[in-house]
This record gives sequence, structure tokens and C-alpha cells, in this order.
Amino acid sequence: MSDALTLPAETRERAGKGASRALRRDGRVPAVIYGGKEEPITIHVEGKELVKQLMTGHFMNSIVMIEVGKEKFRTIPKDVAFHPVTDRPMHADFLRLSKDSKIDVAIPVVFINEEASPGLKKGGVLNVVRHELELVCEADKIPSEIEIDVTGKEVGDSIHISEIKLPEGSESAITDRDYTIATLVAPSALKKSEGEGQTGEDMEAGETAATEQGPDADAAQEQEDKSE
Repeated sequence: MSDALTLPAETRERAGKGASRALRRDGRVPAVIYGGKEEPITIHVEGKELVKQLMTGHFMNSIVMIEVGKEKFRTIPKDVAFHPVTDRPMHADFLRLSKDSKIDVAIPVVFINEEASPGLKKGGVLNVVRHELELVCEADKIPSEIEIDVTGKEVGDSIHISEIKLPEGSESAITDRDYTIATLVAPSALKKSEGEGQTGEDMEAGETAATEQGPDADAAQEQEDKSE
């Protein structure tokens, strides 16, 4: 589960562009807490503290406890707007959460046990189609990342969402297809060297096999990827 973060804040007495510009000049970032069938709360947070938390790399997937005076609001960040030139945060939106809430989140994937993949040992390349998984998670069980084990994977193998054991409290937000997360492909140099090393009989046998079997695995995979 991603770590919970704490973000001190103060309520905004005035709204509007002028008030927001004044806050930014003072190093503050306007923000809003909404959702949970309650009225939105307009707040502002310290810009440096917000940047610090953004730099953790998992801010958007973390529970953020916003402290406004003696009150605490359990939230998850939904959007942070940045200045187009300076990249400074200009505004932030936080979704108020209850303990039994379920929310859509994008969770990064991490591939493990690459040394145990025969295909990678032979020089194959892991082609990552999706660097994040779209999941529906219980608010108190949001994972920081999803580990994908490539043990035993050979060149030509694909990894689909159906193969991944998701953490308790998480399920795929995409349910209408078994989408591809990654494929293990041979580099072009490897393919070329294999082709040059074939004898005439080998090439003829390969052509015969291709005729009997139809489109090769690479073409089939390319068609599958296009359908994503």
C-alpha cells in the first residue's frame, strides 16, 4: 500500500483569480477538497511542501491527510495544475474519501526476476505496452506499485492482465478485454543474425512452416497491440 502523507493547509477566505494570484505570490497554492456528498472546501497549501510531496513519485496514488486547523480530511489527489513555463504547481484538487470508498487510480508496474527470464538472457527485449495499470481500489488499500514476475518468459511471450494477481482490494478498471501489458521481443540485430546463419534448407523449411502455420507470432502480436 502507498504511504499516507500529511499536508497542512489553511482555508481560503476569498476566491477568484485575484485572490489566487495573491496567494501564489506568497508561495501558497490554491486548492479545493470536494466529494463525499459534502460541500467543497477551498484551501491553500505551502507551495514548497506540495512540491516536496510531488517529488516522492507516488503522491497521486497516496492517501493525503489534509490538516486544516484541528480538522483532518482524508483525501486522494485528483489533479495538480502546473505553470506552463516554470512548472510550479498552480492549483490542486483533492477528493474527500470515506473508509469504504472505491476509486479509480493508475498504478505503476515494476518488472521483477528479469534474470530468471530465458528470453531476456538470450538478448530479448521487454517491450512495455502499459507502464501503469488502471485499477479500482479500496481507498485504504491503494498499492504503490504492481510487481510483474517475468520468470520463465521466452521471446515471443506476452503478459496480459489476466495473468496478474492483483492485491486484495484492487481490481482492473478495464473488464471488456484481456489487454497486453508487455511483450518479450527479439531485437532486430538478433533476428538479422539468425536469418544470415540459416542454410538454404533451413530457410526453405522455415518458409514451409510459415505457410502451414499462417501469420507469424510477431504479426499476430502486432495486430493484438493495434486492437488495444
